[in-house]
Amino acid sequence: MSLKVAVIMGSDSDLPAMEPCLRALDRFAIPYEVHIISAHRTPAQAEAFASGAADNGFGVIIAAAGKAAHLAGVLAAYTTLPVIGVPIKTSMMGGLDSLLSMVQMPAGIPVACVAVDGGGNAAILAAQILALGDPALTEKLRVHKADMEQAVMEKDKKLQEARTK
Repeated sequence: MSLKVAVIMGSDSDLPAMEPCLRALDRFAIPYEVHIISAHRTPAQAEAFASGAADNGFGVIIAAAGKAAHLAGVLAAYTTLPVIGVPIKTSMMGGLDSLLSMVQMPAGIPVACVAVDGGGNAAILAAQILALGDPALTEKLRVHKADMEQAVMEKDKKLQEARTK
């Protein structure tokens, strides 16, 4: 059985920012579940989900939240799985509040953190973690990087051609 990724959002308003994450997980054919769990409004559900995540076939948890953004840290407190935080952009501080809430974790409870609204990178980081035990996923990541390289080279070629005309 391949390990799944849990994508947990603190609110349904986080879904638009997390669509790139879901598309990337689909692109790599990584099974996942998406849930709305609030660190503050449903703390018992957060504890139950994180405590049972490994036993339920998850290998990585991605947690997206804005403002106080304690979701990733709360989930990390209840699991030994890697937790990747995605700070969500807010109207008050543009996501800086969310980012600082995620990266300022106490010793012993690490949360990896990507850029504000960086759900796509969270999915790639989750894929890289899962690929440690999955050669087929490692190959998909290699192809992904080669495709990115090719796209940049094509853009440069077009730029050089336009500049020489």
